[in-house]
Amino acid sequence: MSVKTPNELRDLVRGEVIVEGDAEYESARSVHNGMIDKRPAVVVRVMNAGDVMTTVNYARDNGHKLSVRGGGHSGPGFGTNDDGVVIDLSKMRGVRVDPNGKTARAEGGATWGDFNAATSAFGLATTGGIISTTGIAGLTLGGGIGYLTRGHGLSLDNLVSADVVTADGKMLVASANENVDLFWAIRGGGGNFGVCTSLEYKLQPVKTVYWGPMFYEVSEAANILRFYRDYIKDAPEEMGAFPAFQIAPPLPFIPENRHGDMFAAIVACWSGDPADGARQFKAFHDVAEVKAEMVGPVPYPVINGAFDGLFPPGIRQYWKGNFVKELTDDAIAAHVQHGPNAPNASSTMHLYPINGACHRVASDATAFGHRDANFSMVILAASSDPADDAANTKWVREYSAAVAPHSEVGGYVNFMDDDDGTRVRANYGSNFDRLVKIKRQFDPDNVFRVNQNIAP
Repeated sequence: MSVKTPNELRDLVRGEVIVEGDAEYESARSVHNGMIDKRPAVVVRVMNAGDVMTTVNYARDNGHKLSVRGGGHSGPGFGTNDDGVVIDLSKMRGVRVDPNGKTARAEGGATWGDFNAATSAFGLATTGGIISTTGIAGLTLGGGIGYLTRGHGLSLDNLVSADVVTADGKMLVASANENVDLFWAIRGGGGNFGVCTSLEYKLQPVKTVYWGPMFYEVSEAANILRFYRDYIKDAPEEMGAFPAFQIAPPLPFIPENRHGDMFAAIVACWSGDPADGARQFKAFHDVAEVKAEMVGPVPYPVINGAFDGLFPPGIRQYWKGNFVKELTDDAIAAHVQHGPNAPNASSTMHLYPINGACHRVASDATAFGHRDANFSMVILAASSDPADDAANTKWVREYSAAVAPHSEVGGYVNFMDDDDGTRVRANYGSNFDRLVKIKRQFDPDNVFRVNQNIAP
């Protein structure tokens, strides 16, 4: 039976079906990025996989644009649309941990905050993101870069299986043993192949880490970046550290007279024995004088939420990213020229390391196509004031253009914005052609097209 109207859809799903005029509509249509102002025809806050299957069928049969929203952190706002259908997974956030098997299965709407709270109770973790409100599914399907990447691989490298609702409204299990092409494609191919209603991850023994940001005078930026380039090549894989530019927020560990000043920074996480953390951080103190820091042993979930205050729901954001093989002297000069011009404390450049365990996975083993890169760079500008949009966007674009000649053509799909559609082939890298073939198999009509789209 074909469902034609939202009222008919309401009769078939357990979750809420929200349309314009309903009390919940304004909140239901919003995503994390306050620059996105779209008005979908229907938002379905699904409660289970059956709701997802029914809603996919409804959107497909009626020719509606379809968006899928987990945590809602997509920079281009792919979790919503104009006049179409939104599958909102935010009511599906359960996490079940198997401490004996060292795995966890989480529903598709879970955030990394949800996931880490559940697994940390057992002294376990997997590679997640930097912001706790980010959805596990979106981050994982694009790659999954975080503090544990060098030691344990990308989030997608830790994916054991997923339940996927495909464009025909069926639910398939994707794993190394079932629907292997689909399993290959969702590990790096983004949301192009279906809706992940649950994801199963392998876990590692990580409970307390030695972590913290260290601020240096911005005049030391070139020195810091040169040091980091050499240090991270051979650093122990338990060390996840990235350099940044950061305007000092009004936090207690920063001298009050330095609030609002621009600093060069290193944010580091030692996931080995916390008792060894101070010794492992010594190199960061030897390179230059640390002007302010907040380092020490903390539970792993704490660090995942440490920057949430700089990136609250509704903040207006714009970003660009590139993969980087070598941080050359010319690249460092471009960073030093543009990074210190970040317009506010919520705007920054992060240079995440993706060597170590990431390089031990073959380039064609998953759809993530840039295993030869050593870094994934993001340049982000964010503000709560619409009046800042033009200046923020200009800073990101100029900075990105300056470092582009020293970067790869492709970038991390999760760091692309809505004007990066021409980069799709480069972003998916060497595996793009195989992704197209699998897209034709599972979504020949491109039902899942509101994303960094792989056209069939």
